Amino acid sequence: MEAFYLLATILSNFLKSLTLSLLLLFRTLLPHHWFSRSSSNSSESVSLYEGTVWHERRRPVRHSFQYPVRYALYNLDHAPHAPPDHLAADQARQIASTNGQVLLLTIPPSVGYVQNPLSVYYCYDVEAEAQASASSQLLKKCIAEVTNTPWGERVTFVFNPNSDLVAKSLHVSPFMDMLGNWNMRANAPGDNLYVTISVQHPKLGDYFTAVLKAKRVPSSLVSDHAMFFWLMPHKVAVWIYWHALKLWWKNVSYIQHPTYTNPAYREEASIRDHKIQCCPIIGSDKDKHLQFEGSDQGYFLDRSCEIQKHHRRRSEEPFVEVADVEIGADFLNIDGNTSDCVSGVDKDLVHALLSSDFYELAYRNRN
Repeated sequence: MEAFYLLATILSNFLKSLTLSLLLLFRTLLPHHWFSRSSSNSSESVSLYEGTVWHERRRPVRHSFQYPVRYALYNLDHAPHAPPDHLAADQARQIASTNGQVLLLTIPPSVGYVQNPLSVYYCYDVEAEAQASASSQLLKKCIAEVTNTPWGERVTFVFNPNSDLVAKSLHVSPFMDMLGNWNMRANAPGDNLYVTISVQHPKLGDYFTAVLKAKRVPSSLVSDHAMFFWLMPHKVAVWIYWHALKLWWKNVSYIQHPTYTNPAYREEASIRDHKIQCCPIIGSDKDKHLQFEGSDQGYFLDRSCEIQKHHRRRSEEPFVEVADVEIGADFLNIDGNTSDCVSGVDKDLVHALLSSDFYELAYRNRN
């Protein structure tokens, strides 16, 4: 059924993109003053970047590749035509607990097709005594939107741009299980930007790395944003499927979506994330397997933590904001039972949310 759905989706997108590409070509042949070009957007509200994405898998087989990409960086407070199906600036500020500007790095839709494995929100903070000076804004938090292909599921979570560890909560690749944690870093976008993700696995160690590096493209060199990003999402999709085929050819095990094999995978990811947040990391072995205080079967958090829920959704659906659930606890028993010390929170509600099909641990906001 998944194969049939995939083929039908590919055919539908091909026909739609072919039609819209012909219309785009027709538009470019007409006099410029007949149409309002996307380049008329203020250069202060959107910046263009061009660079490469590099992937390296070290275990169980070695496989690496890189491909060229183009991204747009939107100032969500001023961009008149930011892509749909993303957070608004105020929503991002509320999630990240910041008060400054919000920038969104993403691949815009092209001729009716969207493909965004990763979008990043850069959330800046302004000190109270320097509110009037925009130059005093500092990058405080990043928000990652991760979307899997071809399922179109998305999770959103906060991470510290200097370095942060996040439990994998989405079936991103059918050639990776759900046991890995994402180690993420990003810099404040300027003339250059980068985002790095490494996967740390309890058995395979630090076995996968992905890096995005890009440089700002002068706006004077781009006369039409639609042509600049023409077929960019399609190229990303082709690279994803092509290298998935290569991994299959190298006999890397194909892993079904955990919905079919482990319905509790979301709850397990939530538990792992709680452990990452609240149990100190005491070191790692020679293969970079992380070691935590406490056991996997049952442990107690030794300090207050926050559990925040965010709506899981398919990426093509409009964003629906839902109420967040915050649970403050002195300690929490993670062996399947909520401790009685969780004050002011109904334990049945906690377990219902953790096991719900409609909610997922998707972002964490650390002070």
